[in-house]
Amino acid sequence: VSFLRDDVYDEDEVLIEEAPKIYEDGGSLEDIRERAYFFLNKYNEEFPSRKMELVLFEDALKHLLRIIRLIEAPRGSGMLVGVGGSGKQSLTRLAAYICRAKCFQITLTKQYNVNALMDDIRLLYRSAGHKREPTVFLFTESEIKDEVFLETINSILSTGEVPGLFAKDEMMAMTADLRQDFLRDRPGLEETQDNLKQYFTDCVRDNLHLMLCMSPLNPKFPVRARKFPSLVSAPTVDWFLPWPEDALVSVARGVIQDFDMECTPETKAALMSHMGMVHKMATDVCDE
Repeated sequence: VSFLRDDVYDEDEVLIEEAPKIYEDGGSLEDIRERAYFFLNKYNEEFPSRKMELVLFEDALKHLLRIIRLIEAPRGSGMLVGVGGSGKQSLTRLAAYICRAKCFQITLTKQYNVNALMDDIRLLYRSAGHKREPTVFLFTESEIKDEVFLETINSILSTGEVPGLFAKDEMMAMTADLRQDFLRDRPGLEETQDNLKQYFTDCVRDNLHLMLCMSPLNPKFPVRARKFPSLVSAPTVDWFLPWPEDALVSVARGVIQDFDMECTPETKAALMSHMGMVHKMATDVCDE
């Protein structure tokens, strides 16, 4: 993993230097889990209005590590396939926070349309291409108000070019700011507007990471995969399979273990019997 090292702060708790991203041995899974909880607590402190109460059992932790690797890889994008409530969005937000990437999700309203989507994509392109900042675009199937949305997503994944996204003068202004980087990164290549534009597009593709959250139970899922092939071929597919029994037990324990309850011995015996029945029902659901 690449998130074991700490940031450097001065005596006044002012950030002096960000921790370097060095891919190294993380030790045991317990060590990595402890570190992941450290970042989860930091996230909840920084964003109290978006606080996440997550239980990082083994399967969830492994999915988190996969998403982190995708975000840290140039042009890394993911297709997260699983039923609703399996943690795809929460784990993506935490992974983006650990990677110091901006996580963006559209705000769906009744008036949200293709033009509004294009406005949001312009913001993402300026962040990933002009500013060259790691940016995560979290997109779920519930946000597909129009199938044209998927056509645009398909273009971003396949070529990185969206026709008519920027006016000519706006594109020229952004590529002019990237001129020094272009000369450094591509020596010997002629400094034409076409080459500068291609460099801008390549920066977008390197820094913009799409995380598509889809459910295999949706009958439109296979239809969309055939109609827009880059949705499946370009990103890495991560299947969120049904959580195992130990995961359900971990979540239940995390929710109720600190709950104080006073009761008589008879009530306690009845409660334990009831919990045994619930455990058997959960096991049967897992088996199915």
